[in-house]
Amino acid sequence: MSWETWSFAFSVTMPNLLMLLIGIALRKLNLINDAFCDTAMRVVFNLSLPCLLFFSIANHHQSFANQWLLVVYGVIGTLATFLLLEIAAVRLVKDPRARGIFVQGGFRSNTGVMGLAFAMSAYGDEGVAVGSLYLMVTVIMFNSLSVITLTRSLQRQSPEQKIPVSLLLRGIVTNPLIIGLLLGAAYGQSQLPMPGVIKQTGGFISSMALPLALLCAGASLEWRSMFRSSNVAVLSSVAKIFVVPGLLTAGGWLMGFRGVELGIIFLFSSTPTAAGSYAMTRAMGGDATLAANIIGLTTVGAFFMIAIGLSVLRALNII
Repeated sequence: MSWETWSFAFSVTMPNLLMLLIGIALRKLNLINDAFCDTAMRVVFNLSLPCLLFFSIANHHQSFANQWLLVVYGVIGTLATFLLLEIAAVRLVKDPRARGIFVQGGFRSNTGVMGLAFAMSAYGDEGVAVGSLYLMVTVIMFNSLSVITLTRSLQRQSPEQKIPVSLLLRGIVTNPLIIGLLLGAAYGQSQLPMPGVIKQTGGFISSMALPLALLCAGASLEWRSMFRSSNVAVLSSVAKIFVVPGLLTAGGWLMGFRGVELGIIFLFSSTPTAAGSYAMTRAMGGDATLAANIIGLTTVGAFFMIAIGLSVLRALNII
């Protein structure tokens, strides 16, 4: 395994891990508490992350005709892994309120930030161009399906209770992250120029999203619960680090994707669980500590998965 591969994985994943560790340190020093995290996550969920997703899509919009097969595969693959984890959650997770967090942690990748960073580092502007539409549809699905699984898990009072479809739809259409994505897609399609002052201001707001989310996730980590044999975080992290990237990459290879396109599928699916999953879980009243633990474990695991996976795929000469 080449040093270049390890260096690539290290350079993209290590900043996230360091931010988690800084969050832990700030909590130990009493510079961050639950009240700060609650307020910060409201800002991240309602402003910074929607802004980040808006500008990611608006600035990298591509023609659907050029990437339709990859986009369709992204939709089918994301839905398939989501349904697989929904089935697994019923069998593996005893606490119904933890099932949605398990599912979200297992299938929701950090493509909006780290995916683009991976694509740029590995393939330059071509990687960003190829991955932008794939990113848009998968991130919309990540957020929509996360609303569904968290709402079903957190608001169901008994196994027999049915969650109204109207409640799920309202959760989707009012979700700030989905609104930001759709507005970004509409703006990109319009071909209107982005005023410099708006772009710069949006960049300031967007740049707060990932650091704040990771700091608060680090402050919420609980090491004692992370490695218990029955812990949901470990099961969800195994799915995110090994199962989902393995299935999506193998499926992409069987579908005939090669080169940059297969590399995008592997890199995007191998990113850690999105920091936005912590913000969404906290905003919806779920177990934020569990969500933070999943982010911590997958951030560490993604480093090894990406390095080993890239080496294998390059050795096979298919990316």
